[in-house]
This record gives sequence, structure tokens and C-alpha cells, in this order.
Amino acid sequence: MQTSTFAELGLSAKVQAAIQAAGYTEPTPIQVQAIPVAVTGRDVLGIAQTGTGKTAGFVLPMLARLEAGRARARMPRSLILAPTRELAAQVAQSFEKYGVNHRLTLALLIGGVSFDDQLRKLDRGVDVLIATPGRLLDHFGRGKILLTGVEILVIDEADRMLDMGFIPDIERICKLLPPRRQTLFFSATMPPEIQRLVDSFLKDPVRIEVTRPASVVGTITQLFRYCASTEDWEKREVLRQLIRSENVKNAIIFCNRKRDVAILLKSLQKHGFNAGALHGDMDQFNRTETLEAFREGRITLLAASDVAARGLDIPDVSHIFNFDVPWQSDDYVHRIGRTGRAGKEGRSLTLVTPDDIKQLNDIEKMLGAPVTWIGEPPSAEDLASGMRRRGRSRRGGARPDGRHEGRGGRPMRNGARHRPERKPRSSGGQPEHAAPTQARPLEDRPRQDRAERRPQRSERPQRSTDQQPRQAKQPQASKPPRQPWEPREPRRQPDRDDGRPTPVGLGDHVPAFLRKTTRTAQ
Repeated sequence: MQTSTFAELGLSAKVQAAIQAAGYTEPTPIQVQAIPVAVTGRDVLGIAQTGTGKTAGFVLPMLARLEAGRARARMPRSLILAPTRELAAQVAQSFEKYGVNHRLTLALLIGGVSFDDQLRKLDRGVDVLIATPGRLLDHFGRGKILLTGVEILVIDEADRMLDMGFIPDIERICKLLPPRRQTLFFSATMPPEIQRLVDSFLKDPVRIEVTRPASVVGTITQLFRYCASTEDWEKREVLRQLIRSENVKNAIIFCNRKRDVAILLKSLQKHGFNAGALHGDMDQFNRTETLEAFREGRITLLAASDVAARGLDIPDVSHIFNFDVPWQSDDYVHRIGRTGRAGKEGRSLTLVTPDDIKQLNDIEKMLGAPVTWIGEPPSAEDLASGMRRRGRSRRGGARPDGRHEGRGGRPMRNGARHRPERKPRSSGGQPEHAAPTQARPLEDRPRQDRAERRPQRSERPQRSTDQQPRQAKQPQASKPPRQPWEPREPRRQPDRDDGRPTPVGLGDHVPAFLRKTTRTAQ
């Protein structure tokens, strides 16, 4: 049944008043189908693209169901699992916006935040617990939280959980929850691993699919720019040309690697662009500050890794630039889904090198149509040779000034790949920069070496009861330490019965039961 207002979805009066105060009048397709089912308490399997309003699709019915009841200490009433800190914080903001008329308590368990602050909220009792899997299991392992009182479980961006390796954690968490609960499961795609998870932990779910899996919103204009060179410095130059030619209000620039994000940020700032960075190695404070600055318009360009590709609701992003073609076509969909949200127009531009032809073909198969090129498209020969390549090369190449640029933009001489120089070894077998070798502890010496330094019981001097206390040993002149350039003196063992010295070799390190014994003639 197609509805046009939130009043027809079965929500409470408090929730409807909060929706009106937020300025929303018409629900999205995923909200139209998911909210009436979720309000009744049934399990929901939602397959929806990011940017379709699915966050409100589970937040609104949860608020309506949690109006009755009271939270107890360390026993949350509902649990929402998100793959990244940014997505978890975004869900928390949605609860604060739509729950203004409720007196529900909320806790956010994510990494990079003090444990003590989170524990204080858990001790007071929370109605809504939003967490990333790792931090939730940390609290559970410390005995600071009980999950036996969870009435509603929400798993958001399940396919992203799969990509980040969280599926074992999700399975462990689901086994800790009570069997009688409501589960709301949302994912943009349904690979076999996700389907297995659905079959294991959802009971007779209502399947809701508002768009074809891995489809692109029609409000996004997708353009591709071919770059014949595989060198990063040339790609950065082409990227700057595209940014200057487009009417960019704000944009997210995606890279495949975190180290490339840092290099691109320095390049953009060097050429006068107002840019920031977002990747997984940043601490939580800097990640939050960067996102807030981008949302408020204090940062125009945001260089990011795929940590920002899914689930983030950043309004009014005018452009998406793919500095690197993503390795998976699904990631391409999630990246460009940051623009063209809520029916607004958006543009995405992707740089393609000869090493990206295979990934380009995967994107064309997923889109079901050939891509649109800016400038000269790749020739048939380029496409054929690109298919024979084995992934993108990261080696450096010649710059216009004759220098070469290596990994991470590091200049190299004569075009050779940078390798640290090896230090020459001294005649003693030690590197010249090594510290002087110290005497080995007694426990590390061979058994025979230890035995000769331990006197027999009969040889030990006897000490009488009236003997004076032992005097401290006088320090002896120690042998000067061996200099690094001096050869090491060979270690010797006691002479044999025939007077000849015992050679030192590999046999000293062979266990006794493996040594070959020799019999001497009598």
C-alpha cells in the first residue's frame, strides 16, 4: 500500500511531532515498507542503497516501541551495530533528532573514546546502545555490560561488516543476545556470507528491497577521465584540472590506500586548495573534527579512504572524485552514493589509468551500460593491453624536471627503485654500526661451559659459624670492550686429554643424544 504521509505508518504521536519539527513530510520508499512492519515487532531484512533514508527506517519504529519500559544498569534495551565510528555517531545524531520528545537514554560505544565515560553511561542504564563490534566485545569481556535484556537488535551496513572482517564478531554478539528479540537487518548487497547470517539469526523476516542491489541513484551524473600515464604525480595534475573546471561546492576525493590519502592531501594544500583528510589511522578526535569542518563548509575538499564511503550522511555534497578506481564495483556504488542524496543532483568523476581497465569493465557490467568519457577515451589497443595487466603498478616515473618519483611521491635517483643502503660488515661478521657485543648470560652458554664454572660440592670452601662476614670483592680491572672494527676472538673450550685443543663448531649446538660418539683405542 503506497502512503504519502508519516501518519499512515503506525508511528506514535511523539514520533510524528518530532518528524514534523525536523521538516520532513513524505517518507522514502524504504521507510514506507519497513516502518509498518518494524512497529509490529517482526524481523526485517532491508536491502537498500545508502542515501535512501534507511536510518530513519529503523530509528523511528524503535522510538515508538521503546516508549514503554525502563532501562536497568548495564542492561541496554536495544542494540545497534555499525561498522565504523562515523556511522555509529551518525545514528546517534538521528536518535537525538527524532527523540526530542522522549526521555530515552543513549550510549555510544566506539573506539578512540575513554572507557570511563562510556562506563558511567552504562551504569546509569541505557535504552539505546549504539556500538561498533570491537568496542562492544571489549566492554563485555571486562564484565561491564550484559546483553540479556536486549529487545531490539539492528545490524546496519552488513555488507560493510563483511568487508571489514566483523562477521565473526557479529556471530558471537548474536549468540549472547536473548533468542526472543526483534532483529532489523540492513545491507546494500547480499553476498552468500550475509545470506548465511540472515538465515542463522533472523526468524521469518519480511524482505524489503526498494532498489536493485548495487544500483546507482539516477540523480548522479557519472563521468570518467582517461589518464594514459600510471604515474601518481600526473594523476594529481589531472585531478587538479578537473576540480578547477567543475563548479565544485564541496567534494570527497576517494583513494584506495590510506598512505595515498596523506600524499594527496599534501599535494592539494600545496596547490592552494582548502582540503582535509579522513582515513582509518586517524584518532577519533581528529576524525570527528574533520567531518564537522566538512559539514560546516570550513573544508571544501575531503581526501578520504573507503572508511568514509558507506553510511555517512553528509548533506549537499556536490561532487565525488575517484582518484583511484575502486577494486570492487560495489565500492564504486557506495562511493558515489555520497552525492545525489535525497533527490538532489550530484556529479561523480573517476580517473582511469591503463592499470584500471579490468575494474572499469566490472563497473560497466554492474551499470549495464558503457561509461561516459570526458576528453579522449582509451583506444581499443589501450583497452586490450589494460586487460593483460596484473593490477595497478605503484612504481615511480619520470617527472617533467627529469627527476623520478617513487612510492608515496618520494624522489629517486636515476629512476632506480629506492632501497636502503646496506652497511658493510666488518671482518668479525658484525655490521659496522652494531654495538659492541656483550658477554652472554650464564643461562645462554653451552652446558659444558656452565659446568666448568660451577665448582664441585667438595671443592666449595666451608664457612664456620664464627667466621667474619664476607668482605666485598675488590673490583678487578675489566677487559676493555671490543671495538666494532676489531675481530671477535674465537671461543675456546678446555683441552682434551691428549693435549690438543677442542675445536669449536656446530657440534656444540647439537643435542647430546644426536651427537656421534667416537671410541678411542685402548
